[in-house]
Amino acid sequence: MTPRWPRRRKGDDEAVPAAFDNTVPAPRHGSAESQQVTVGDGGVGAGRDVSHNAFGQGSQVVDNRQTHIHHTPREVTWPLEVGTVPGLASAFQPRSALRDQVDAARAQGSAAVLTQVLSGGGGVGKSQLAAAYAGEALRDGTDLVLWASAVEVQQVVTLYAQAAVLVAAPGTTGADPERDARALLSWLATTNRRWLVVLDDITDPTAIRGWWPASRTGSGWVLATTRLHDASLTGSGRRRVRVDVYTPVEAASYLRTRLTDDEAGHLLDDTVDELATALGYLPLALGHAAAYMLNQDLTCTRYLKLYNDSSRRLHEVLPEAADADGYGRQIATTLLLSLDAAQRTEPAGLARAALQVAAYLDPAGHPHALWNTPAVLAHLTAHRTPAPDAADDAPGVTAEEAEAVLRVLHRYALITNDRRQEPRAVRIHALTARAIRETTPVAAPARLAHATAEALLGMWPDPDVTHPGLAAALRTNTDHLHRHTSNHLLQHQVHPVLYRAGNSLLYAGLASAAVAYWDTLSDLSQQILGSDHLQTLTTRNNLAQSYWQAGRTSEAIAVHEAVLTDQERLLGPDHPQALTTRNNLATSYWQAGRTSEAITLLETVRTDRERVLGPDHPHTLTTRNNLAASYWQAGRISEAVTLLEAVLSDLERVLGSGHPDTLIARDNLAAMRRSAGS
Repeated sequence: MTPRWPRRRKGDDEAVPAAFDNTVPAPRHGSAESQQVTVGDGGVGAGRDVSHNAFGQGSQVVDNRQTHIHHTPREVTWPLEVGTVPGLASAFQPRSALRDQVDAARAQGSAAVLTQVLSGGGGVGKSQLAAAYAGEALRDGTDLVLWASAVEVQQVVTLYAQAAVLVAAPGTTGADPERDARALLSWLATTNRRWLVVLDDITDPTAIRGWWPASRTGSGWVLATTRLHDASLTGSGRRRVRVDVYTPVEAASYLRTRLTDDEAGHLLDDTVDELATALGYLPLALGHAAAYMLNQDLTCTRYLKLYNDSSRRLHEVLPEAADADGYGRQIATTLLLSLDAAQRTEPAGLARAALQVAAYLDPAGHPHALWNTPAVLAHLTAHRTPAPDAADDAPGVTAEEAEAVLRVLHRYALITNDRRQEPRAVRIHALTARAIRETTPVAAPARLAHATAEALLGMWPDPDVTHPGLAAALRTNTDHLHRHTSNHLLQHQVHPVLYRAGNSLLYAGLASAAVAYWDTLSDLSQQILGSDHLQTLTTRNNLAQSYWQAGRTSEAIAVHEAVLTDQERLLGPDHPQALTTRNNLATSYWQAGRTSEAITLLETVRTDRERVLGPDHPHTLTTRNNLAASYWQAGRISEAVTLLEAVLSDLERVLGSGHPDTLIARDNLAAMRRSAGS
């Protein structure tokens, strides 16, 4: 068995984060005519009313939001469409897997209530899915298809009252819309006629409560769409079906079909999948993007470059003028439509501040525990929108309030909050995040960056190798925070969380990723802080360590030697950072096979660390361990065994017998003894 050597884990815990301190490793290895168009989230003609047509012989229909219906049909001509079912968007995707969920939920319904609630964020295609079902019902000859915008309950009552007249529901007078609407509900509940009612874009579950249709004969079906994840929408036998973005295959298929159908197949290239990913598979965004590409004759590659340009805003790359499918709003407005309502919901005044924090983190998710950290709670307290009568000394935001605002944001489909998905329990769509960032005041990101960085740092386990999933989530969230906050984490000094993230890559053995990370951070540190700043020297030393771990020994040696020269010039040869660099340089010599140079340097580092730090300091023990490894590599087995026995004894005394470094040293000693035949 070949010895394996411990690695340092403490470098970024000091007041000025220290460099990663090496230890030597072992040498091993769309429909019929209509009366009214009132469409919600995803349909054509959103927010518009158009002229009404009469249904059936002798019938007259007017907009009874302004007057009453005085004539009722002498006979009913079936089938009927009340309220216009929106046409399907260009290149509409069938969404087979999602339809299977809806069909399964419908099959499980009772005879009394067959209601599915399609729930999801803005632009995911809820209304389009409902329109597909309604279109099929019309083609199937379903007797009544009623499409009602449910943004305001009075719109539903109006359509119900019109439908009651058209179907000659018993008790209908045409003089009292609410009474006629209830007559329709009674008719729906008892008729054997086949019917479908779509309640599109419910915004107030309480107001709609008394207007849910039912069918005691089993001949009817209700579909509802909403942005809300609200429990009251799924009571009384209603079943929720969550509608999310397209699958990757559906998103790419949409782009290919949309462009090809418009005789623009030349705009497709090998980045179509990458473009679909960048747009977060969001149907709304894909529709705007494809229309923009068609208008501007842009290939996928050229549009992707434009979209990824951080200086471009959403209204430029996904402009309202490219709204070919009639969504009716700018994309940012669509995505954030429910934010004002969330901001008014208790705990009031917190939704926007909380959403801003989430917008600067990884869309793939961050740990729920972040919202219990003092730094985030203090940030929410400072940026809460106060009530008009609030006291100046209002108490700070509590962890319970932070949890409550996450539930509010989840309820309004602005985030997803699901603790079953830890350590990525809190997620946000990338386009929602971008819309928030673009509407955040210019001064806010600096304060937000530091508060969130402190929260991430405070959650980081030490050592993090025993929590690989959490460590990976913290790394990606740190990366997103740094990338979206304009280097605010590098003003005046490198924020410690950046050291922790980089060293975490080293602990995890992700050498290539570590090289890229430290190379970028080193360049930024030199540009912002200067080449002689102590933290710039630290980042360069850690770059050398990542070279060393990646087996790029000559590059590691060159960087270590240059850093050591600068540290000794600026700090003196006995400064702890200079000693760390000398230790790391020696391990690079060791890795390069320059054993005698490694031994000479390590012997002086041991002496200096014992004098400066003391014989029991963990860094001193690291150097002694490395020296033993060098003796072993040089064939000085007896000296290596003797030294490592002493190191093990001191590790047990200082760190304890169960410490990872102690356990590794014990294994190394056993392997060394076997190698020596003793």
